[in-house]
Amino acid sequence: MLFCPECETSLDVEEDEVDEGEVISCPECGTDFEVTTVNPVELKPVDEEEEYEDNEEEETEDGDYS
Repeated sequence: MLFCPECETSLDVEEDEVDEGEVISCPECGTDFEVTTVNPVELKPVDEEEEYEDNEEEETEDGDYS
């Protein structure tokens, strides 16, 4: 059984059923994690740079009343 590194909720995934590169979402906190290694299983938070870029563009559009 895997546990969320952020909130320690058990993830509904067995360690022997994950593949490297797979993305797993925590149902409790909503954080997405990428499986970086499978033996032992290590999870890394997925980069959210694209989301931040989208937010910056929206702020610019919202603030520009020219």
